[in-house]
Order: sequence, then structure tokens, then C-alpha cells
Amino acid sequence: MEWRDEGIVIGVRRHGETSAIIETMTRSHGRHLGLVRGGRSSRMQPALQPGNTLGLVWRARLDEHLGVYAVEPLALRAGRLIGSALGLAGIGWLGALMRLLPEREAHESLYEGLALIADRLDDAALAPALVARIEARVLAECGFALDLDSCAATGVREDLIYVSPKSGRAVCAAAGAEWRDRLLPLPAFLRGGETAAPGPAEIADAFRLTGFFLDRDLFSPRGLPLPDSRRAFLAAATKAAAM
Repeated sequence: MEWRDEGIVIGVRRHGETSAIIETMTRSHGRHLGLVRGGRSSRMQPALQPGNTLGLVWRARLDEHLGVYAVEPLALRAGRLIGSALGLAGIGWLGALMRLLPEREAHESLYEGLALIADRLDDAALAPALVARIEARVLAECGFALDLDSCAATGVREDLIYVSPKSGRAVCAAAGAEWRDRLLPLPAFLRGGETAAPGPAEIADAFRLTGFFLDRDLFSPRGLPLPDSRRAFLAAATKAAAM
């Protein structure tokens, strides 16, 4: 069996003395692992780093086998990301997010979002909002989409400033006023159509919102806490915003 695709490296581990197993998020084949023979050589190691985009040819005798990758560098951004605390923490957290998805299940729109973020992950002005959006996208791809289009109580589409922690649905200001201490804040940029860059308070609200549902719906059912990589990214983003 054989297919060709492109993918972003999200994980690497050694295999034997000379080879490596890489984990990639591919455009058409989802999260997929494969063996790279000679992957620990000085020639190959710079390409096989998290954050890089590779052209991939996967071959195996049977579809369920690990298979072997032949790789071609397409976008080598790992060196730049490693030089940034925000970028380094971010690529670690994005890898953990992608591992919430079933292996070998295609999510092309999510791949496109990941590629967009990877090019901007060391940009403190852009990365936090982009990562918050992709957290919401992962929730949706896993079947836990937030419903932010209309108020759960009244059906109106304006002045949506809260989210119900029970239903994941938006709530307008008037309907939520009495219960605001029990509701999660909804930053406008998560609803789309926002042109102004969100401020630190909106970013914090976004991560509080997505973090609640990631923990409740995806990590806790697996018996896992929210990963340290997310805390590291949020700390790096907070530090970068203060500079």
C-alpha cells in the first residue's frame, strides 16, 4: 500500500540505533505515524522536528501496519519556534491537542488551521487567539461543538456574552444577568467576524471557556488532567503579552 500527502510533525521518538518514528498531522490521512529509516542521522534530524511540514510517502504491506515514511522537507520552521518560548510551548500543546483525535481519521480543515497557526506560533500578538480558536475547533471535531450562534434562552443572535457550562450554548446579556456568576464569559472573537485584535482579558476568557470544556469532555473522560503543555503555553503567552 502507498499514499502521498503532506503533514506537520507533532512528535518524534527514536527507534533502534539509526531510525525514528514520527507522528504527523496530515492533510488527508489524519494523525498518522510512520518509521523513517536513518531518521536519527545528522542529515535527517533537522527535518524531523515538531512544527516542520514534510512531504510524505507512506508505504506498508497492509493498511494496519506502522509503515515506512519517505520524507521531503517543505517548511522548516522548527528552528525558529525552538528559539521562542511561546513557539516551543505552543507546538507541544498543539501536538497534545491533535492526539485527542482518533488516529488515521481525516480532518482536513483542522490541518489547514494547524498549518496557519504553525507559521505564526511565535507571534505573541496572533498566536494566543489562534490557539484558542483551534481548541474550540478540536472540541467540535470530537463531537462537542460549542453552540455560539444564538441565545439558549431567547434565541436572539445579538449581545451574546456568556456560555452555559451545562449545555455549551451561548446566552445573551439580558437572559444571563441573573446567573452571570454561574456562566462562562464568551469573548466576541470566538464567534467569528471580529476584526479588532482581542485584548489580554478576552484571551484569558477564551482559554477559560475552552479549557473548561476540554477538561470536562475530552481529558477527564480519559482519566487525564489538562496537560502541562497547555499551562506552559498559557504562561508563555502571559509573559509575552506583558513585555
